[in-house]
Amino acid sequence: MHVGIDEAGKGPVLGPMVCAAVGVADRSVLPDGVADSKRLSPDRREALDAELRDDDRVAVGVAAIDVERIDDPETDMNRLTVAGQAEAAVGLLGDAPDSTAECAVLADAGDTSETRFARRLADAVDERYSGDLDRSVDARHGADDDDPVVAAASIVAKVERDARVAEIAAEYGDVGSGYPSDPTTREFLEAFVREQGALPGCARTSWQTCDDVLADVEQASLGEY
Repeated sequence: MHVGIDEAGKGPVLGPMVCAAVGVADRSVLPDGVADSKRLSPDRREALDAELRDDDRVAVGVAAIDVERIDDPETDMNRLTVAGQAEAAVGLLGDAPDSTAECAVLADAGDTSETRFARRLADAVDERYSGDLDRSVDARHGADDDDPVVAAASIVAKVERDARVAEIAAEYGDVGSGYPSDPTTREFLEAFVREQGALPGCARTSWQTCDDVLADVEQASLGEY
């Protein structure tokens, strides 16, 4: 089996990071038009995600890293990316197989060192997988642009991440994309802190953006007196 792994939402200030793994015995079964999710429109991503999930020849695993794990001072995003990708891969493979699983894994490298990321990912998969596994693990920067199976994983991860952001918006109102550079996201955070006196539960409180928002709101409040 060819397994591709990628993640979406590593950098936002709101919501989880989502990792996805896609596995196929033959790359030719992938839908036409599969490409790096960043190159596709939202509608096209959702259509391809539905095709991938509905095809019995395609295996899919998804893992979400929530804000509590992200804010844990004992970890960092590189380690969480490894953990999330490994969890997605194990979800795809199943944690109690009847026979030895064989797979060639290619991940979009979440570290400056492709070799280091591949080694750490291999160790994390082995640690979490309870069955026999005959696997090779590789990681490359830009794999979501170069390999169709990794591209398929990028689509699944992005669509799932967007769905999680939509759930946040259903609870809080328009929160934008969740990225620090998004003015709508920044305005949402500032308004919430002004009204509630604290950050929302969907925020990654360890992000510098949250510190900046708290400081700006406090400064504005002092200026009113």
